[in-house]
Amino acid sequence: MAQSNLGKAKSTKNDEFYTQYSDIEKEMSSYIEYDPNVFKNKTILLPCDDPESSNFTKFFAQNYERFGIKKIISTSFAVESKFYKGGYQPSLIERENNSFDVDKTRVKGKIFTLTKESNTDKKLDIDDLKWSYLDGDGDFRSEEVKKLRDEADIIITNPPFSLFREFFNWIIEAEKQFVIIGSLNALKYRELFPHIKDNKIWFGSSYFSGGAAYFVGDPDLYDPERMSNPKNAYIKDGKLFWRVNGVRWYTNLEHGKRHQPIRLMTMADNIKYTKNKDIKKYNYLKYDNFDAIEVPIVNGIPSDYSGIMGVPISFLDKYSPEQFDILGVSTGDYAKILGITTNYRGRTDVQFTKDGVQMCPYERIFIKAKNPEV
Repeated sequence: MAQSNLGKAKSTKNDEFYTQYSDIEKEMSSYIEYDPNVFKNKTILLPCDDPESSNFTKFFAQNYERFGIKKIISTSFAVESKFYKGGYQPSLIERENNSFDVDKTRVKGKIFTLTKESNTDKKLDIDDLKWSYLDGDGDFRSEEVKKLRDEADIIITNPPFSLFREFFNWIIEAEKQFVIIGSLNALKYRELFPHIKDNKIWFGSSYFSGGAAYFVGDPDLYDPERMSNPKNAYIKDGKLFWRVNGVRWYTNLEHGKRHQPIRLMTMADNIKYTKNKDIKKYNYLKYDNFDAIEVPIVNGIPSDYSGIMGVPISFLDKYSPEQFDILGVSTGDYAKILGITTNYRGRTDVQFTKDGVQMCPYERIFIKAKNPEV
């Protein structure tokens, strides 16, 4: 596959992906299970959203009372900042509201809020959401939305793929708790990786295999010829869904899964029992330009090795900070800091020699066991 689905979305600015309710529910349940009061008395901001169709807004509104939430704020971009095939049609929520303005709705973002004061019956839920127009177009970088960010305790959303780096910096700047969706490869960003290395942010508990299915709207909106893998697209109930590989939740909220150590075998047992062809044939190759061993699969990490190991970036799916230290990544400045010397391609990523041929694996995270078996 020449280009990942997320990469193609980023390069062509196709950012209209809507996360499924079941995926949101699965992820948020892990935080509730770890800490039943994680959302209690908290103001939750759902920016970069589309409250009339967003499952983030629906999920938190429907669980407002159960989670003990203080306030929900959900914002959306203005109509004219998006592409709508066949023209934009105002939703029923808009048309039936006295505040609806046919001109404003095209150029102004919208804000939806839910508080205890919103109650119109005995139960607070999505029907109690109050909405109005923002002064601007709803861009998260505006001063208007920044103020909402500063008011919030937790920020949760699926930000535009093309703006993920900027959105991440926007959250970190405000020192907020967050749960956001991004590409697996985003972990290598120079703005993001130091936080992972220092155990200040980590992966969420789900999206570890099989990709994530996103609702992308009108079946005619996306041309299969433009998709890197058209087999990942399917139509259900008259809507187009696109299964995107390499998607992760990034967060600084605790969940119990990240404290579960990986079950490992010794180096000798791995070599004896592994199904991995490289380990079986070559044992554990050493890099030519860095003092570390190559571990091509996560479950092939030896439990009794005390030196530095290079592992796939998907290692972070199972990473336990009590079990391993993260030393760096084989890209950019971190590679130079670690002391990786220039390889045969003139770069500072690792290489090894196999059957007399020099080759470079895909980018690696370098780890060291805290308490290796002896």
